[in-house]
Amino acid sequence: MRYSLDLEGIRSWALSKPRVSEEMPFGPDTLVFKVAQKVFLLINLDSQPLHLTFKGPPAQNELMRGQHPSLRPGYHSNKKHWNSLSLDGSVPGPEVWQWLEESYGLVVAKLPRYLQKEIAKEALS
Repeated sequence: MRYSLDLEGIRSWALSKPRVSEEMPFGPDTLVFKVAQKVFLLINLDSQPLHLTFKGPPAQNELMRGQHPSLRPGYHSNKKHWNSLSLDGSVPGPEVWQWLEESYGLVVAKLPRYLQKEIAKEALS
């Protein structure tokens, strides 16, 4: 299934992933997505265009940021591990989706093995 790169598309994609929940622990302007209670994506609802904050591989984050001016160190987060992106259309959609998938995967990879196995099994069904 293909999702649109807007609030509803990103929300639908995130909620289609195993063990994902959405919350608003920081107030009504930030939508937070967690896998097994660990954050992998935040969306600032007050910004136009939308701003996303997601986890990235530390070894690649600096390179990615250098290639895309709309990608910056994570807002209010660990700048080494997190990125913030303005969805202004300057980054191709497939690349954004790859980054979001990677963020989910990085967080799942840090979960206990039994949860990783359960999530993998759910993803196949």
